[in-house]
Amino acid sequence: MNYRYFFIIALLLLSMDRVTAQTQLTGWLADFNTLKINTRLSIQSDFQLRSSDQVEHVQTLLLRAGLNYHVNKKLVLTGGYAFIHNRRVISGVSGYAPEHRLWEQLLFTHPLVVGSGVHAKKGTLAHRLRLEQRFIAKSFVMHNELKNEGNVYSNRLRYFIRNITPLVPWPASGKAPFLALQNEVFVNIGDKSGVNGEFFDQNRAYIALGYRFARQFDAEFGYMNQYINGRGKAFSNNHIVQVATYVRL
Repeated sequence: MNYRYFFIIALLLLSMDRVTAQTQLTGWLADFNTLKINTRLSIQSDFQLRSSDQVEHVQTLLLRAGLNYHVNKKLVLTGGYAFIHNRRVISGVSGYAPEHRLWEQLLFTHPLVVGSGVHAKKGTLAHRLRLEQRFIAKSFVMHNELKNEGNVYSNRLRYFIRNITPLVPWPASGKAPFLALQNEVFVNIGDKSGVNGEFFDQNRAYIALGYRFARQFDAEFGYMNQYINGRGKAFSNNHIVQVATYVRL
């Protein structure tokens, strides 16, 4: 099966504006890191800044870290914690509310050859299944300020698929441009009353051009379409420009 067609079709469908969806233009900066401890263990972390519509404010600060257990070269199990500071607006009053997450994930990565013969390029296909336990702050307005007190609990399941294909066969140095295609779907499980009350939460489709400067460092620039199912059927369709770096030590 040629996964490129699946990704391209998904991106085209998801990038179409929904009639009832609010459309926003935002920017994301992301840094993903992996630090090897030994043959079985490594530490992963990521730091992300996300803007509000038209890049007017910092919408979200995300800090996430986890401990990886490498079952073999293809399968990695991870458990970790994330802190999210998210901007909210209630009755015209804005402020930031925290969210704490515990999360567990399974990552399975395998080679994927695109093309044939002298035109064959060996890329990778990664599948990630992540379960999140979310503690989301309850926010309210008091004296014209946004206050946070207590939290609501919600579970969320995420499935992510990502393909990296070099635009030229990987040289011995490992330095080469590449194309990244990915999609991630989010669903709420268990009690949904603390979030949007629905099973479907959001979908993120992404395409990027990147360059591998060394086996330890990638950088990429891309477009993401994020479709969110908000509370009360308040759908939003976000067009996102993302710059990301990947460090492997």
